Amino acid sequence: MTEYKIKRFPKTRVATFDICDIGSKKHHIPALLEIDVTDTRKKVREIKRGGKRVSFTACLIKVIGDTIKDHENVAAYLNGRRELIVFDDVNVSMIVEKSLNGQKVPIPLVVEKAQQRSVESIFEQIEDARNHIFGEDEIVLQSRSVWPQRLYYTLPGFIRRAFWRYLLAHPRLAYRKMGNVSVTSVGMMGNANGWFVPVSIHPVSFGIGKVTKKAVVINDKIEIREILNMTVLMDHDVVDGAPMARFISDLSSRIERCNF
Repeated sequence: MTEYKIKRFPKTRVATFDICDIGSKKHHIPALLEIDVTDTRKKVREIKRGGKRVSFTACLIKVIGDTIKDHENVAAYLNGRRELIVFDDVNVSMIVEKSLNGQKVPIPLVVEKAQQRSVESIFEQIEDARNHIFGEDEIVLQSRSVWPQRLYYTLPGFIRRAFWRYLLAHPRLAYRKMGNVSVTSVGMMGNANGWFVPVSIHPVSFGIGKVTKKAVVINDKIEIREILNMTVLMDHDVVDGAPMARFISDLSSRIERCNF
């Protein structure tokens, strides 16, 4: 007789299933980038030696916030079929992995007004979230759920997914709940070298991969540099190809110039 065990996954993963289903139907265009972050990581190490609490991830979120503020249409929500809603602030939804009942569970955290924040304040919010004691009645870190959110987990799948479609059809509500940008750094874990393409319902989404050392030609000389693999998803319904390309070029340049 075959031996096996059955494990019940945390109810917070139900929302992940629904988001993947809705996100797979969006018209996202993926861009796979290689960004030279040698100088940026060196600057982060120097700042840490100076006594400040920062991280490479916090720096990336800061640069992303600043760059999107200058290319704000890439983070706009589609409002009906002929309008865009462009929000003044860049609110970044990111994933913090927490332990719940002995299992690792990805939980969203929203970094509000990223374009106005310092790298230190973003780092502190992420660290506070990681150290936060997570309860089963929380869906978003540091935000207690109310009865409609708890009811969500008991509903059939087609009703749950109807909720997400309703949310995306009302951009102001979607922005309040989950921001207008998503960042996931799950690709930095492990030893696999490559890109991963996330599934998202946000207008623009970033998948942060590993940093690896590669030989790069600089001024006709070969140097060993630290290269970040990053995936950017942009909603083709809200932004065209040329603005996408300008945004990606500006973002890459700012990250490489340690512009934070």
